[in-house]
Amino acid sequence: MSHQEAHSAEWAAPAVIDDLLGARSRAWLEAPHGMRALASEDAFQDHVAEMAAAAGTRDIGASSDDLPGLLVDVALGSPAVCALRALRRIAPELAWDDPCLLGAAAEVAWSFRALFNQHDAVALLRRDGDDHYWRRVLSYCARHNLQATLDEYAHYLVDAKVLGAKAAEDRAIGVARAMAQALAIRPSQIDVDDVRVDGESLAIRKFQMRGRFAMRLADYKDEDGAVARLGGVRDAFNSPFRPFVLATTSVGQEGLDFHPYCYRVYHWNLPGNPVDLEQREGRVHRYKGHAVRLNLAERQTTVVRGRGQAPDDPWKRMFEHARSEAAVDTDLIPYWIYEGSVRVERCVPMLPFSREVTRLAWLKRSLTVYRLAFGQPRQDDLLRYLETLVGEGIDATTLEALQIRLQPGSRDVPDDQPPGTEILDRPPLPCPR
Repeated sequence: MSHQEAHSAEWAAPAVIDDLLGARSRAWLEAPHGMRALASEDAFQDHVAEMAAAAGTRDIGASSDDLPGLLVDVALGSPAVCALRALRRIAPELAWDDPCLLGAAAEVAWSFRALFNQHDAVALLRRDGDDHYWRRVLSYCARHNLQATLDEYAHYLVDAKVLGAKAAEDRAIGVARAMAQALAIRPSQIDVDDVRVDGESLAIRKFQMRGRFAMRLADYKDEDGAVARLGGVRDAFNSPFRPFVLATTSVGQEGLDFHPYCYRVYHWNLPGNPVDLEQREGRVHRYKGHAVRLNLAERQTTVVRGRGQAPDDPWKRMFEHARSEAAVDTDLIPYWIYEGSVRVERCVPMLPFSREVTRLAWLKRSLTVYRLAFGQPRQDDLLRYLETLVGEGIDATTLEALQIRLQPGSRDVPDDQPPGTEILDRPPLPCPR
């Protein structure tokens, strides 16, 4: 085999190796409900047939010099292989070559194929003189650790789609389907008004722009005229394939959760009371939120590194270990609260000397009092507010009356109380939902 022939046939090498190792992947390739079910194009069907035939020869043939590098890129960066590992970690009951698992991973990989074939992705990744764009995609995914991205996303989706108690097959299929739907959202068409001065009058020229990396939270028409629903936009935002910033008005302050991959909130306008401000920012401060997971990864990676075989679900192990280290017995730590370098960020783009400058100061002060009433102050805001009170002449000792004491009281336990009962100076506070 010439060097050119080896180079053109190297794409089939992973399938040949799988067959040599006795995996069931060739049978899945040849089955009507297997890889062939992803698309009906004749060219794709011919491609699958040729790969199955190459695997059946069990002859890897003469290899080019860069074949080892290709196999490394496939093992570390192929979206299909990364999806297979991520799904296997949340469904360890399935064998690696289980047809259900292979089909679920192929569905995710097919969506990545469509994503990397988009014009903007090609423009970002392709280099001059690069004849093998697919090789560029493999090395890009390996270099930027697509595996870790999908591991984290799969862990989140098991909770978000309530799949933890489902059978392994349903778990793998449900997570794969959610990943594929998030990847499949098409760019929106944004109508733009270009205002120009024409003599003494204004002329407005309309044109359209593609919007892939920022979308309005509403139904919209994509570039082909199809309607994308609000739920699809929300699911795409709650994935690792979209920006991690929420720009919100009062529309997004209640009933919507954007915490899975977001901890920065931009307030385009400020609400009129602290409760609404808390509601807005609460959209990104929820169970296993992005900020919580970033802090968890910062402090708990040693639990899953350097221990030989990777755990079934590294995120599950990190959460369990952090829970066992908590100083108090509460489900709030580490699932809702986990201290680290990352915190929920509030961003208010406002003009100097505008009304919102004084409104923001008032809102922050009122929000501190609101949180204090519920016994959940953010320490920095609370300290600044209390220092302001002391500076205005209030004696620091008078602030002791505001403290909520949860330690056992000094009184004796009455005879009619069961053993182990602790009497609190004040009733315990309700846990946030």
